[in-house]
Order: sequence, then structure tokens, then C-alpha cells
Amino acid sequence: MKKSILISLAAFALSAPSFAQEEKAKEHPSPNAIVGAAQPAEWVQIPAEDLLMMTLAPDSDGAVREVVIQLMPAPFSQGWVSNIRTLARAKWYDGITINRVQDNYVVQWGDVHGEDPEKAKPLPEGLEVMDEGDYVFPFSALLKGQIYGVTASSRTSTLKLLLDGNQLPSPDKTMEEIAATMRTLRGDGYANDTYVIDGWPVALNGNKYGDPILSPTHCYGMVGVGRSYSPDTGSGAELYTVIGHAPRHLDRNIALVGRIIVGMEHLSSMKRGDGELGFYTESQAQLRTPIQSIRVLSDLAPADRPSFQYLSTESETFAKYAEARANRRDPFFIKPAGGADICNIPVPVRQVAND
Repeated sequence: MKKSILISLAAFALSAPSFAQEEKAKEHPSPNAIVGAAQPAEWVQIPAEDLLMMTLAPDSDGAVREVVIQLMPAPFSQGWVSNIRTLARAKWYDGITINRVQDNYVVQWGDVHGEDPEKAKPLPEGLEVMDEGDYVFPFSALLKGQIYGVTASSRTSTLKLLLDGNQLPSPDKTMEEIAATMRTLRGDGYANDTYVIDGWPVALNGNKYGDPILSPTHCYGMVGVGRSYSPDTGSGAELYTVIGHAPRHLDRNIALVGRIIVGMEHLSSMKRGDGELGFYTESQAQLRTPIQSIRVLSDLAPADRPSFQYLSTESETFAKYAEARANRRDPFFIKPAGGADICNIPVPVRQVAND
């Protein structure tokens, strides 16, 4: 009898923490659990015109390597985004290579002879030329409703400060009043404030002496345009993606045009380059992975187009998800962090079956 009692007590001791953890998980679900419970109406379809399929040469085992890039919608970086579609449709990217893999920083691809006028691959006609002012978007234009997909009624809810729930000032305030209010809200070290607009991470900078500006942020997986020294702004022929700690010092200094939503593992795991800034040296030429093709998904046959959705950043579920990312209370965590930077609140994206 005594032995049976001891066994029963031991079993209870082992099961009690599990029961407590289950109860805690119900009360404080993980970010993934919150996203998993989102309603179908809270997901937004990503247009096939805004998606690229990049097919790399097969790996050493012959396995297919595909990377899906979501292009940034208006109003940000639209000149470069237009160029990228032009380059893809001209099949210009076919045959270029991954030329730079810098640890904890970026993977970059383009024409390895791009700096040599005699050997460079000719660019298609009709590419736009942008200036440095196109890296950002004026906040005043956004308040006037000059932003894709944002209406006057939804503007305030779209521009939420996720970390403490503060709302933006009323659109009828003057720019000086808006700028003064912005200075009272918490920034992140690189910007006065950070937001998620239509599913994209965005930072705000500015003061009462000028129109505040919005700019996309260099988070993990974001895709940007390689360029030379100013005033060059790049065409979109050379692109990179962030594979390390978010290099936010690049914000407002270079064009961001999208983000990788599938296949990041194919790029982040590549062998690092030995050359300056992580470029492959001539002795590493065999490591320059060829890009077989880059296609706009809307140009593919319907059966060949994967379909994707992102969780609406105006939804109630996204608000709960963002709060949970900033304050983890699910069973594994002991102390909530009390906050999260904009790059630690990635917008959930999922693949769905084609209609």
C-alpha cells in the first residue's frame, strides 16, 4: 500500500507542472497559436503581380531551390519595383549569380561583370531612374490619403504604434502639431516611431522643422537594391536580402523593394565569401550560385502559381499577435520582455491552395 501511495504521489508530481503549463498556454497562447486561430476574413490575398519566383540552380543533391519574393506595394519604392518587373519579364535575371554572402549581413545577386562596361550584361530599355528622395515617403501625403489601400476611415487603425498602443494624432492637425506629438511617442533608436502599414514594417523620422517621412525598414529577409556611391540609386538589376541582425542604419540610404516569404533557407545557409564585404573571390568562383530564372507569378500559368496571404495588420488577431511577441507569457517564458523592436514582429504569411 505504501509503495502504491508513493507511486501515485510521484505521478501527480510529474503531471502537475504539465497541467499548469497547459492552463497557462490557454490563458497566454504563443504568437503562433494566436495566428493559427485567425479567422479566414483576417487574411489578405497577395496579388500574383506582386510576387516573384526565383529559381536557383539545384543544390549538390539535385534538389530544386525556389525563393518567393513579395514586392512592396505603393507608395514605397515603386520606380525600382517597376524596373524589377521589367527586368524579370525581359528574362534579364536569368543566368546571373549570387556574388556576395556576408556573414550576419546580406546575400547579394546580380551581374558579376556589372562594373565592367565591356562585359556587363545589357539592360533592357525603359528602366526608370530614381533619385534619393524616392527612398522615403512624406507623412503629410499619407495623412491626405495618398497611400495605396488606406482610406480616411481606416487611416488611424492602420498606423498603430504596436509597442504601447498609442494612436496617431487626428489627420486634421497641422504638421507642426503632428511632429510635436510624434516626439512624445517611443522611438526605437533609429526612428521617432515604427509602424506596420498594409503589412510592411515602416519607420517615421522628422521634426517640427520639416515634413516627417516614412521609410521601409531593413528587417531580416527584406530585399533591397544594390547601388554605387551617391547620387547613384541603383536600377534593380542588383538585389540583396538581409540575412543577419537588422542593419537599420541602411534605412533611408537605399531602396527597399520587398521581402522573401519562402525559401530564405536557400540563401542564408550559403558559404560566406572571403573577399571584402563578403564578395566571392576569383578562387571562390565556383561558389557563385547561378539564378536560373526570376518570373513574375502573374505571368505563369494559373496551375503553376503558388498563392499566398498575409495576416491583416489592422485585424484584432494581429494586435494580439504583436502584443504576444512583445510580451511572451506562454509556458516556456519566465519574464515578459516588455517590448519588441519592429523587426521582431514579422508579419505572418501563409501559402494557400489555388482557387
